[in-house]
Amino acid sequence: MLLVRARSLTGAALLCLAAGGAQAGLFDDEEARKAILDLRARIQASEDASRARLGDVKQAQTVQLDQLQEQLRDQIQQLRRGMLDHSTQLDLERADNAKLRGTQEQLARDLAELQRSFKDLAKSLDDRLRAIEPQKVVFDGKEFLAEPEEKRGHDQAMAALRAGDFDKAVAALSNFVQRYPASGYADSARFWLGNSLYGQRSYREAIAVFRAFVTAVPMHPRAPEALLALANCQIEMKDNRAARKTIEELVKAYPASEAAAAGKERLVSLKG
Repeated sequence: MLLVRARSLTGAALLCLAAGGAQAGLFDDEEARKAILDLRARIQASEDASRARLGDVKQAQTVQLDQLQEQLRDQIQQLRRGMLDHSTQLDLERADNAKLRGTQEQLARDLAELQRSFKDLAKSLDDRLRAIEPQKVVFDGKEFLAEPEEKRGHDQAMAALRAGDFDKAVAALSNFVQRYPASGYADSARFWLGNSLYGQRSYREAIAVFRAFVTAVPMHPRAPEALLALANCQIEMKDNRAARKTIEELVKAYPASEAAAAGKERLVSLKG
């Protein structure tokens, strides 16, 4: 009995222990589940918070990106406006430069035309002045000033003499001597007037002209020729005596001249 009771007590004790152990195991699982659920909740909360923060960051980044894009669009727009303004300014400057070049080119053409006009005017004025102003002339070893009309008259008279038109030459030279008695051409004109008269066979008038010439300018380079021409006129008039006397005068006054040498030869024939 005692053994049975003892066994009963032992069995009861074992049941109690088994029940206690089962309860203890059950408690541990509940706690574990709670811990797991709590951990899951914390993880979920952390994930939710992370997602929330990530969403905020993304939103902030999106906002910042939108702001940056807006700023970039504004800067691009400003740059475009600046480039457009600069391009417009360049076009205006090009237009102004083209206009300025056109003005400069026109001014250059006007200046060139003005210079040509001035040159033509100066030449015309020079021609007019040359037509009325005395010109420097060197003739028969003498330098002097001659008026254009004076020079023209002398040249025309000499041209007639060279052409053998003695009548025209006599008229022109006589007129010249009367019109320009003090001209640098006057002495030469008197000499050639005598030769023109000789060509006309107007010997007496030629003798008078040659004698006046030698008397007026005995040192003239053509004075010896004038005396020889005078003697030739006398020979043509058959006045050999007067011719010999004139040649003797020539040889005595101008012994080294070519006219004196020619006169000596002529004197021999006259003596014969």
